Amino acid sequence: MTPRGTAEPQVRPGIAEDLTGLTNLYNHYVLRTPITFDTVPLTPEGRMQWFLSHPKDGPHRLMVAAEPAPSGPERLLGYATSSPLRPKAAYATSAEVSVYCAPDAAGRGVGTALYTALFDALAGEDLHRAYAGVTQPNDASHRLHTRFDFRPIGTYGQVGRKFGRYWDVRWYEKELGGGGADGGAGRLHQTGRM
Repeated sequence: MTPRGTAEPQVRPGIAEDLTGLTNLYNHYVLRTPITFDTVPLTPEGRMQWFLSHPKDGPHRLMVAAEPAPSGPERLLGYATSSPLRPKAAYATSAEVSVYCAPDAAGRGVGTALYTALFDALAGEDLHRAYAGVTQPNDASHRLHTRFDFRPIGTYGQVGRKFGRYWDVRWYEKELGGGGADGGAGRLHQTGRM
């Protein structure tokens, strides 16, 4: 049981029936926080392409945490994704990850459960690094990423403007098991040039 006395969240791959709930959860952050730099609420129809870009297998996944309900539909508590870092081919072994939790799910271990499931699912994929951009300040996200062996690698200063002010984004990096040959990266780290 969780600290609040409810059933443990179930983590599973996202399904099409989740799209409305996922969109509503995300729109909370769009409208009320600088955590995402989207500024206009999205619609489920507008997020369909995003949903389809996260299949149940492969390096780009969508994991959903849901709370079983004794009667009626389950309640979404959060989700985590791995997405392409950049569109150019050489970035294919790197992924950008993110996690969003329902506001009332804070402190229940939902983010930890989601990242655990996501990184377990990605373990056999051809991925070398995971990256996460975190709008500052965000102590809870810093703790979560540190717990999963991410390390801060730099900050984009005042990179986004929302709610009438500029926000910094700190970037985190995590080594993953896949990715094959280093493609010369070892040489770069040793000599400082390629």
